[in-house]
Amino acid sequence: MKILFAIQGTGNGHVSRARDVYPLLTQYGEVDVLISGIQADVDFPYPVKYKFWGMSFIFGKSGGVDIPQTLRKTRLRQLLKDIRNFPIDKYDLVINDFEPVSSWACKRKGLPCISVSHQYAVMRPNAPRPKERDLIGELVLTRYAPVTAGYGFHFKAFDESTYTPVIRREIRALTPTNEGHYTVYLPAYDDDTIVKHLSQFNVPWVVFSKHNKEPKTIGNVELRKINNDDFVKSMASSAGVLCGGGFEGPAEAMYLGKKVAVIPMVGQYEQQCNALGAEAMGATLVKLLDAKYHPIIKDWVENGKPVKVDYPDITADIIADAVRKYARK
Repeated sequence: MKILFAIQGTGNGHVSRARDVYPLLTQYGEVDVLISGIQADVDFPYPVKYKFWGMSFIFGKSGGVDIPQTLRKTRLRQLLKDIRNFPIDKYDLVINDFEPVSSWACKRKGLPCISVSHQYAVMRPNAPRPKERDLIGELVLTRYAPVTAGYGFHFKAFDESTYTPVIRREIRALTPTNEGHYTVYLPAYDDDTIVKHLSQFNVPWVVFSKHNKEPKTIGNVELRKINNDDFVKSMASSAGVLCGGGFEGPAEAMYLGKKVAVIPMVGQYEQQCNALGAEAMGATLVKLLDAKYHPIIKDWVENGKPVKVDYPDITADIIADAVRKYARK
């Protein structure tokens, strides 16, 4: 059986999850990997057959998406060409993690495309959402990479198609400690903004920066370049984790029993939904990295409680079910 595993390359969560999903897929046949997008900082340690520019949202430096940069880096003509020319019909099973080239290639040929993603769960009827609807945000989540069926991951299972997160084996193997520092990953903010605000709190911060080229320490804020192994070690030995409104990062921090605070990206609907879901699990929601919200961060540092969730390892069962139900015979 020939399997296509298509992965979104914007952000680190998709690639991080894929590191555990790929070996499971290889048990059922020959697996080709497709990655599209240009914003991931985590390496994928397995062969990648197809690498496309795709369509990525570019992180800004003030808490949101950099719209001008996103538009400048969008190659719509190339995306349409890649969709049209991709040999999707040679695959017996397409597993898709919010990846548009394979998704639209399947739709164009009338072939099944099976989602194994967090985004599939975000749009389920019982998933957390802000009170005010964001029609454009919902349109992006449903039409960016349309699928025919799927398995969604969220902080808790809301229905029969939603499952708890994929926690990487390297995270499951850790023994958490508390060395007193706070691990930070806020890719939508620049270093100056992060230092300006976090230096107001008298605790050590270890910041993994998307914008920093050279490691440096400014007062009680240590800036490091993004490295998966370093980040995992820092998170496991931290007193707490302050991160954006993504999914894998907060889920892994909760699994490790850390205090968790999330700052969702401005104007990013999925992250607003994620932040509400994390808050419901016991995380602290900070709407913006701004002086107005310093009291919330201060209270979290001084009085925040660890969030401990025991997420079972069910990824192999999900992949087995997908192969059984959706592989072309």
